[in-house]
Amino acid sequence: MSKSLFDPIKVGAMDLKNRIVMAPLTRNRAMEDDAPMDMHVDYYAQRAGAGLIITEATQISPEGKGYAWTPGIYSDTQVAQWKKVTDAVHAAGGKIVLQLWHVGRISHTSLQEGGKAPVAPSAVQAEGVQTFDGSQMVDVSVPRALEIDEIPRIVEDFRKATVNAKAAGFDGVEVHGANGYLIDAFLKDGPNRRDDAYGGSFENRARLLGEVLDAVVGAWDAAHVGLRLSPFSDANGATDSDPKALGEFLVDFVSGRGLAYLHMVEGQTGGPRDLPEGVDLKALKDRFDGVWMGNNGYDRDMAMTRVAEGLTDLVAFGRPYIANPDLAERLRVGAELNEGDRSTYYGGGREGYTDYPTLQDAAA
Repeated sequence: MSKSLFDPIKVGAMDLKNRIVMAPLTRNRAMEDDAPMDMHVDYYAQRAGAGLIITEATQISPEGKGYAWTPGIYSDTQVAQWKKVTDAVHAAGGKIVLQLWHVGRISHTSLQEGGKAPVAPSAVQAEGVQTFDGSQMVDVSVPRALEIDEIPRIVEDFRKATVNAKAAGFDGVEVHGANGYLIDAFLKDGPNRRDDAYGGSFENRARLLGEVLDAVVGAWDAAHVGLRLSPFSDANGATDSDPKALGEFLVDFVSGRGLAYLHMVEGQTGGPRDLPEGVDLKALKDRFDGVWMGNNGYDRDMAMTRVAEGLTDLVAFGRPYIANPDLAERLRVGAELNEGDRSTYYGGGREGYTDYPTLQDAAA
């Protein structure tokens, strides 16, 4: 019997009411202390019709921050504010996981404590990549290479963030191993030029990912942990000389760990779904022993078809969720979607954040 996008599914420890996922969406609306605001409570609760919400990327430490006004999960204030969010989502019948983020080199000295250089696998700047410093777009800073004895500190920050996410009432966490941020920069030989135990071979480049997964799973358990990967994307300048082989290695590397799901960017992040020559997403999904979440450019028809054909188990929708708080219902009935106002995507207040109409509003 073929599956439907609107069927329930068990994902790790979570029972989801449908296979529609709200993808993580950075919206740059946190307070000065990197805590979510009360408008975050309404924003996420409005979108609780999704089978699963993945929060905007959330830094695990002050060092992990790469953009102005993004939230964290390392202070008591942040935990308390996030608890309001999870309570509201649960009251609305939804499930929500927190995306754990360390940006690595995709940052600027003005966003780092004491104006320090961002950290990275190697002291290689992400060419042509910019970030938002609170007043304007600026080129990311030249990073410094992490010393090998600093890596346990990073792993511990992921562990503590997981403990905090659990305390904040989340249903799980997603480790951000994609899009050129710290873990992905270690995975790829463009940004990772190390010649120690964390560089060179696939096994060495994946060492940090493995240590982070072990720590996060140890702090909660595998059934509450998802992972996002983008082996085929060169987002934020993170390129690899053999993305096909890297993708196959990574799927094998994370299989057998009992993770709740694998969230795969299928192609270029937020861009074309083109894949390197020889890459077969079905074959990759077949290599993975758990729930596969597809992400990148899905519309209703493609999502329904790929779920029915067994090519993905879950579908993550990003930008459509900005303007359509009731996206799951709109997809179910085949309703027209609201258009998003790009000028309000990043920063600002409630305008373009919590004021998009639902089908119910339109009917009224």
